[in-house]
Amino acid sequence: MAKRFVYVPTDGEPGVKEVEVEFEWFPGFSVSQKQKSISALHCAADEAGFHPILEISSKSEDEQGVRASAFNLSFLTKSSNRKVSVESAFQGSKVFAFAGPFPDMYDMTAREAKREIRVRQNGTLTKFSFFGKDFPLRPRTLFYDWLYINTLHKDEELSSDMCQFAGFSDIEFNPEKSVNCQAFSAALYVSLVRCGMIAQVLESVDAFKEILTPFYESREINNPLQRSLI
Repeated sequence: MAKRFVYVPTDGEPGVKEVEVEFEWFPGFSVSQKQKSISALHCAADEAGFHPILEISSKSEDEQGVRASAFNLSFLTKSSNRKVSVESAFQGSKVFAFAGPFPDMYDMTAREAKREIRVRQNGTLTKFSFFGKDFPLRPRTLFYDWLYINTLHKDEELSSDMCQFAGFSDIEFNPEKSVNCQAFSAALYVSLVRCGMIAQVLESVDAFKEILTPFYESREINNPLQRSLI
């Protein structure tokens, strides 16, 4: 057996309910084994009253889930009309004590950017810098969520499809080792849409931060892992 979270958009005010679900785990690295685990996770979530759930990852059996993966979800830059994935933008925007950001990584594939050695050997992470705009490390998932939500909103068809789901999962995400989660960001997007606040939060980075900081602060208080992970 294993445990994973299902991320459920809240109504009324922006936020995400993180529901821990226990399910049968199918060991192995093949896509077929991962998809068996995803199916078992979704069945357990269904029994808990959450349906339908969309797996957001390259292992998803749903087209929307694959497209919404940070490895595939992309935007076009205004200056050069380059296509940049959320993952490449996130990795390339890291600023460390001794180096960064790395805008050349925007042209890398998501997998190349994820494996880039520069993001592991240049000291402590200090901030993010994205096309000249700096983002602080706290709230913990602010930059990743902002980047993911902005990019998703530009895809009208996909973002509309996402709003039909009750929640989202990411079979690979381990909250004990990582901070940012694409399924969480997707759920937060849907919550903002349902609350009628998506246009308001996307007006500026400052608006995004001001509106969501109360939720982020509450999440860190109630989730020790969010306070301890780098």
